[in-house]
Amino acid sequence: MSDTPVIGVLALQGDVREHLIALASADALARPIRRPEELAEVDGLVIPGGESTTMSKLASLFGMLEPLRERVRNGMPVYGTCAGMILLADKILDPRSGQETVGGIDMIVRRNAFGRQNESFEAAVEVVGIEGGAVEGVFIRAPWVESVGARAEVVAEHGGHIVAVRQGNALATSFHPELTGDHRVHALFVDMVRAVG
Repeated sequence: MSDTPVIGVLALQGDVREHLIALASADALARPIRRPEELAEVDGLVIPGGESTTMSKLASLFGMLEPLRERVRNGMPVYGTCAGMILLADKILDPRSGQETVGGIDMIVRRNAFGRQNESFEAAVEVVGIEGGAVEGVFIRAPWVESVGARAEVVAEHGGHIVAVRQGNALATSFHPELTGDHRVHALFVDMVRAVG
């Protein structure tokens, strides 16, 4: 891998464009990913926000679920925001019928924990590993992490709830840093991808 890693954004649903812009600003070559053969060509992957049940069904429909699980198991760096966090959880506390996850982080996540769409909010969040003060987190029907296993590290909390977790090459936030002009979380992820290369 060159100094410019190729990072995909799972483009089945959700705020794909914003992640592509944030990754490009963090010096990665960013591209939308919809098919297994495209997944095979990237050094890392972002799973964006959206609707987690719909995303899991679309991933299954597009033949992406098993290839995603395999690449994450084999150490591909992956970053999930909001619905992406839910998809990276090994367990969902209140899954919808037929909802599956990719897994990869030893955590239990509660869907829509911070409330409905009209209860969305922004908050300053201190994230371990990010210099320069708190990042602005946008919480939209956001999940939170009920608990983590021994291998997962809590890297941010808000209001007494876990909102960011890292485990090895996997990172997840319940908030959307891509909706702000601050791309430090994406820069952290790009560095994680570079470290694997």
